[in-house]
Amino acid sequence: MKLLVVGSGGREHAIAKKLLESKDVENVFVAPGNDGMTLDSLELVNISISEHSKLIEFAKANDIAWTFIGPDDALAAGIVDDFNQAGLKAFGPTKAAAELEWSKDFAKEIMVKYGVPTAAYGTFSDFEEAKAYIEKQGAPIVVKADGLALGKGVVVAETVEQAVEAAHEMLLDNKFGDSGARVVIEEFLDGEEFSLFAFVNGDKFYIMPTAQDHKRAYDGDKGPNTGGMGAYAPVPHLPQSVVDQSVETIIKPVLKGMIAEGRPYLGVLYAGLILTADGPKVIEFNSRFGDPETQIILPRLTSDFAQNITDILDKKEPTITWLDEGVTLGVVVASEGYPLGYEKGLPLPEKTAGDIITYYAGAKFAENSRALLSNGGRVYMLVTTADTVSAAQEKIYDQLEKQDTTGFFYRTDIGSKAVK
Repeated sequence: MKLLVVGSGGREHAIAKKLLESKDVENVFVAPGNDGMTLDSLELVNISISEHSKLIEFAKANDIAWTFIGPDDALAAGIVDDFNQAGLKAFGPTKAAAELEWSKDFAKEIMVKYGVPTAAYGTFSDFEEAKAYIEKQGAPIVVKADGLALGKGVVVAETVEQAVEAAHEMLLDNKFGDSGARVVIEEFLDGEEFSLFAFVNGDKFYIMPTAQDHKRAYDGDKGPNTGGMGAYAPVPHLPQSVVDQSVETIIKPVLKGMIAEGRPYLGVLYAGLILTADGPKVIEFNSRFGDPETQIILPRLTSDFAQNITDILDKKEPTITWLDEGVTLGVVVASEGYPLGYEKGLPLPEKTAGDIITYYAGAKFAENSRALLSNGGRVYMLVTTADTVSAAQEKIYDQLEKQDTTGFFYRTDIGSKAVK
């Protein structure tokens, strides 16, 4: 069986690497991928995620059994619809179902309609109306660009002035282009955040281990929001009762709601949740695997990944099993300056061996050489599994101290919430 993964980051590296471990998989192609992936025997295809017709041609010409869609913008552009119209299988939601992610306002409407617990909110396209709402509600308050913004379109404002400035940047300064033409302004929810993922086909779903992502750039959750600086799974201090409650009050009703709306869901559903005094509530939905959570969840999968996805696509009951001991933890190494401006072309350390995995997000070979250079904001991620969070931290940070990370930075407190 030959498979295709669409995307180029660390998430797609983890997906493709795990698929290649499956016994019936002969080749895994990644389009467009990044050069670091080739160190794990993955084959790159020089087609961008927006070139749907070329990707479809490639899948047909190479007898691809099915395609796994990684990025949110490809899903929002209807790539699954295009594959399906061409008679090809793709694992991911249609454009209509993916609106759970590409429109925060739509997601809110679905949650309100089907009784899914979430923050109170208002949606605005007029700055003066947004400003008046912020001033009435007070701070802290959360301002979100309605559309996709690479994980950076959310401002948790500590003051009314910060919130008004954020709304001004999105609505008037066009900071996020069309994605910020509308804003969703939410009440601030206090509690512990966690990520809950599920493989889904319609009303059938299969929950993955809980995870906790670290979005802020710097230690102590300081600095700007990023796409994610590290994560660990499972969250050891989160009771199973909270997961069970989340399934009953969030996952089940939203999937039933999507069916009722004529938008049945297929693919990976990500629920970004927060455990409040009133129980778990939704911060956001993503219509695909998260990055960097994928890189620490998939190493815990002990069943055949490709067979699992094949069964879900074929509406057969999959046998999905997970490592039930220890913790898997990963730390992202990013270019200095990320998530703003940064330099490219810096030399990367050698790929790790043994029980520390290197996943590449932004890497390319130097000209006429197999030397890897940086080619993005988030560059690579080190991941390991150990008995405890502390033991996993020690392994990763010992390895990072041995590496030359000149021109890069990383957080030194990934997982620390779990060891207080």
